[in-house]
Amino acid sequence: MNDQPPGPEITYAECRQCGTLIAGLDGRYSCGVCGWVNHHSEGHRALPRAEDDADHRTRGAAGNRLS
Repeated sequence: MNDQPPGPEITYAECRQCGTLIAGLDGRYSCGVCGWVNHHSEGHRALPRAEDDADHRTRGAAGNRLS
């Protein structure tokens, strides 16, 4: 029995700005020709949370490399 959700699916669409055929993961796209990107909420499923990543560690503010 596999408790893991299926991995991301490669999907294809035309860029809404220039018409180039582009590939993305689960309906999230970025065009390398003109720079157009669709909003993350347009994807086919919810994005995973950081806490769901096996490499994620909760370290508080001290662990934030950006601060």
